Amino acid sequence: MQRLAMDLRMLSRELSLYLEHQVRIGLFGSGVGLSLILGFSFAYACYYMSSIAKKPQLVTGGESFSRFLQDHCPVVTETYYPTVWCWESRGQTLLRPFITSKPPVKYRNELIKTADGGQISLDWFDDDNSKCYMDASTRPTILLLPGLTGTSKESYILHMIHLSEELGYRCVVFNNRGMAGENLLTPRTYCCANTEDLETVIQHVHSLYPSAPFLAAGVSMGGMLLLNYLGKMGPKTPLKAAATFSVGWNTFACSESLEKPLNWLLFNYYLTTCLQSSINKHRHMFVKQIDMDHVMKAKSIREFDKRFTSVMFGYRTIDDYYTDASPNRRLKSVGIPVLCLNSVDDVFSPSHETAKQNPNVALVLTSYGGHIGFLEGIWPRQSTYMDRVFKQFVQAMVEHGHELSSM
Repeated sequence: MQRLAMDLRMLSRELSLYLEHQVRIGLFGSGVGLSLILGFSFAYACYYMSSIAKKPQLVTGGESFSRFLQDHCPVVTETYYPTVWCWESRGQTLLRPFITSKPPVKYRNELIKTADGGQISLDWFDDDNSKCYMDASTRPTILLLPGLTGTSKESYILHMIHLSEELGYRCVVFNNRGMAGENLLTPRTYCCANTEDLETVIQHVHSLYPSAPFLAAGVSMGGMLLLNYLGKMGPKTPLKAAATFSVGWNTFACSESLEKPLNWLLFNYYLTTCLQSSINKHRHMFVKQIDMDHVMKAKSIREFDKRFTSVMFGYRTIDDYYTDASPNRRLKSVGIPVLCLNSVDDVFSPSHETAKQNPNVALVLTSYGGHIGFLEGIWPRQSTYMDRVFKQFVQAMVEHGHELSSM
């Protein structure tokens, strides 16, 4: 038996060497395998360059704003090259939180009171080591608004702060009520239709640094809230300019897209559980006005909004709330320069309202990028297309914004 085992091992080894030799000679030795690989690579490269890598559409309601962006924010007219192995919408959306880095940021927290007795948590990055703006009273301030259930710890927020630090700017992150580990003092959370808390924050920050250029940037739901605020305030805002990223323009269309089977499985159900978790820790605050057991059985964002959000903010129906929450209906009233970055393939925002109805608004529309994705490069860990748009735009508005009034 021992002899047989030795013979079998020797036969196996010789057969392996023979097959390895034949495969090497038959494929790569003859060039067939290499030709197949090169042929596939060439075909994929041709498809990528012709169908994937494209210049974004720049839609503006005014020629002067368009010229300003082309002069001072050239990234909005340059070809966007999505990550070659991950350009599909859902892939970009799902992978960004795991691929991109989280730059270390040390915050200073501030709690401010609201008129109804609640509190809002602000996380400040003061940038006291700024060499460009050593005078804190005139140091540009960027207000950052995270997305749904997001906080100051999100990677895209940390990237914006890191880029702002490079420019010498100060940042402050607006954490919605009950988020970032803060307790609720009143039975009220937040939604993208109600701008009262944002108005409180903006007035507070402006009162601290009235001489500093003041800008804002909102991501996803944070961008919807920001646009609704700007549409409500018109030119009567202390903000000098604003930027939004991956905004849902029409809440009805967003909800319908996210309820498609695959999108529900990948995004909708998970976000619903995040919303439920965010309010369940404050459950005792809502039991008198809302059926919390019913809310916790919601299987979609629409069901959650119907059972909780719309009730919380006094809307008669979910349709009334979604109508009021859609930024597209307020776009005409925006009174300051606003740059909006969206992707055509964003399943969270399937419809993209034209920016031509307002000369103050510009829409940069990429063919790919997903929702808060915009990955680029072979291994997009340190920077994304969205980051570059943010940095160039805020710098352009701080340093050259005065040129817009003379155009």
